[in-house]
Amino acid sequence: EAQHGFLSEIPDPVFRETVNDLIVNQQFRRDYFVKGPLRLSSLDRFETAMAERFVLTTKRDRVALTAAGSAGEKSLREDIYVPILDALADGQPKSFGELLEAFGRGAGGFVQIFEALMVLIGKGDLAPAQPEATMMAAKPSSDRLNQALLARARSDQSIGVLASPVTGGGIPVGRFQQLFLLARAQGAKSPPEWAAFAWQCLADQTQRVIVEGKLLESPADNLAELSKQAEAFETDRLPVLTATLGA
Repeated sequence: EAQHGFLSEIPDPVFRETVNDLIVNQQFRRDYFVKGPLRLSSLDRFETAMAERFVLTTKRDRVALTAAGSAGEKSLREDIYVPILDALADGQPKSFGELLEAFGRGAGGFVQIFEALMVLIGKGDLAPAQPEATMMAAKPSSDRLNQALLARARSDQSIGVLASPVTGGGIPVGRFQQLFLLARAQGAKSPPEWAAFAWQCLADQTQRVIVEGKLLESPADNLAELSKQAEAFETDRLPVLTATLGA
């Protein structure tokens, strides 16, 4: 309370935000800065928001109804978040207008949905989605880039993202998951086959899997761990990557 009071007495908005960062020990921010912004009217803002699309970047049943902030972890209201998440559960982008309709509260739910979407984006469970035409135009080039990155993952783990034509940005995908995708693109059908492919890539370079800081030595242990990860990948991650990458 004392800190909030102190912040409210600082007239300069930029300095106030800097002091706020110091108070909460925050080194990095995800703000957008716009030079000479033109404020939208209420009608323009409403119409623009209604057309904006969103897509889940976390599988629906893996989205935790909690959010961590500077004041600690907070539970999210099920009556607000569950209808939104259920409407997005099929992995397809939905417009704000569609979510408002699914929410079932008419114009009165606008502010609640807007705030909920901002929270889900901040948590990394949701991302803005590009218009359909933009997405289709971006897909050929993003596919070529992703093919090159997947091939690179055979010997390198420095790039942990793939390009999404849906969001217009990067989707976090670890090296082993990239190898599973590469195996799948080459015709491997099941998690055991994906794991065997990933292990062969590692074994050819005398590399090993590390689990909880411990290097797995035997081929059997490495393959077992990769198989475990491949099974989880198929269940938890592949549906999201299929929707956001067209994988």
